[in-house]
Amino acid sequence: MKFLNYGSVNIDLVFTVDHMVEPGETLSSSSFFRSAGGKGANQSAALAKAGAQVSHAGKIGSDGQFLVDLLSGYGVDTSLIRLYEGATGQALIQLDKHKQNAIVLYGGGNLQITKEEIDESLALFGEGDMLLLQNEIVYTSYLIEQGKKRGMKVCLNTAPFDDTILDFPLHLIDILVVNEIEGAALAKTGKGATFTEVLDALVEGYPESEIVLTVGKGGAYYGYKDVRLHEPIYDLPVADTTAAGDTFIGYFLTSRSLGHDNQQALRYACKASGLAVSRLGAMGSIPLASEVFD
Repeated sequence: MKFLNYGSVNIDLVFTVDHMVEPGETLSSSSFFRSAGGKGANQSAALAKAGAQVSHAGKIGSDGQFLVDLLSGYGVDTSLIRLYEGATGQALIQLDKHKQNAIVLYGGGNLQITKEEIDESLALFGEGDMLLLQNEIVYTSYLIEQGKKRGMKVCLNTAPFDDTILDFPLHLIDILVVNEIEGAALAKTGKGATFTEVLDALVEGYPESEIVLTVGKGGAYYGYKDVRLHEPIYDLPVADTTAAGDTFIGYFLTSRSLGHDNQQALRYACKASGLAVSRLGAMGSIPLASEVFD
């Protein structure tokens, strides 16, 4: 199986501060670093590290070349990442002494993708391949519809969740991946619903989709028709939760493509994300296949 991940590529600019800057205030930062980001890019890195054959499609400015080099180094096919005369997507992040953050996003190239580029990329894939999507680029509905027309399986991760997702052709999704907040919003279960109640509501509301529900320290759930599965977390001391969900998705999908059953795929995905959160960073924290698979 080949994977096409049409997703975001971002530059994260992280400023460590004593407190969040106030209106009219000028604040000094005790440290600064630039890193690779974007849910799409993180998930492609996870797929590649897990051993999948993955192509990443997206759009960057000339300032984002280091991101392409990084993904290529992990084994991602980056030939479908297009360059335009503008800025790569940016995330301006304040990180305070309590490890809380405030983020300003600029879509950049993620919002400059065209339908023509999508068509050119999809033409290289077909029956039996999988299209992986998130909610950080434009034309997601078009991608879902065109991917299905080509006979591809479609996996949608609804992060970051907003009301635009409700307008997507969700009935066409083969694998729907949500966390507990996204799942509750999509299922419309309201406050107080248990994880299993959210899962049941999603299975009922989207009967053609396999549902994967991640719930932080509660592990992960799977639901499809009459099947219900659960896997606890791989419990390690937490250093940084960045890219935990992206790591989970990469390993879950790769495990399935290797012929593992859904319980095994959940187990390997939880193990991979547990290892990732025990390390600092995003892409760099994602474990290699040799650390995860038995």
